[in-house]
Amino acid sequence: MRTRTVLPAAVMTAVSMVLTLAVVVMWLGAAVPWAVALVVGLGIDGGWLATLAYERRLAAQGDHSTPVTAVGWSFGLIASGVLVAHALTADDARGAWLAVAWLPLAAKALWLVHGLWERTALTPAALDAIAGIQQEARDEAAVARARLRAEAATEETRLTAVTAAGARVARVQARTAETLAGAWSTLEAARRGEDTGRALTSVTSPVTPGVTARWDLPVWGLSEPVPALESAAALTDTALDDVVREIRDSETPALSYREMAARFRAAGHSASEVRLRAAWKRVA
Repeated sequence: MRTRTVLPAAVMTAVSMVLTLAVVVMWLGAAVPWAVALVVGLGIDGGWLATLAYERRLAAQGDHSTPVTAVGWSFGLIASGVLVAHALTADDARGAWLAVAWLPLAAKALWLVHGLWERTALTPAALDAIAGIQQEARDEAAVARARLRAEAATEETRLTAVTAAGARVARVQARTAETLAGAWSTLEAARRGEDTGRALTSVTSPVTPGVTARWDLPVWGLSEPVPALESAAALTDTALDDVVREIRDSETPALSYREMAARFRAAGHSASEVRLRAAWKRVA
């Protein structure tokens, strides 16, 4: 896994260093001795390589230095600037030189990606643990979805059964109501018919001459109102005290409040619990 990021960065660095050295030697070789041009090219590549090595050392120690990173990017910009300047001054193959002028910056970017990968890399044990947690979460989600689907299907079946039962009950009630309506219609027609009246008259006339039987349909509920019970007149405080005293002192020793109240009610007297207890306190 490590070589997937470090190998492209190393190859890109080598290619960019070779191109930078070749361009510096060819470009400056016409104006200065080739040895001087070689030193300049090696200086650019050497500075870039030194800063890169120092950055890698700091990364291995878990550290980072912003100045070193700035110097490294500066060498990359210088190398790219040399390539761009050579491409602009070249008489032939200008497009090809411009096409490879971005290689130093691309190499720096690849090393940056490799550093990010190293800072986020995990051990195989941690990766296995993460994979197990993710698989467990997926399993729980699948079980929860299956449970919800099963509950939804069960609820749908229950609602269907309840609806069907309700429909059957409604149909039975409708048929019963229709049958009762027909029966009541038949009874009403029979009561109002002339033949029925004559038949009832012939039956009741021998018993009570001159009286025609009245036949009404039955009525659901009470046919006559029930008279309300008349409440007994309330006792005055003096009369209530006398009754309580008489009941309390009817036995020796005197009755308790509970016994007195029971006999008071049994005797048919009427008084609220508050008044009865107040009379007891006055008497006792």
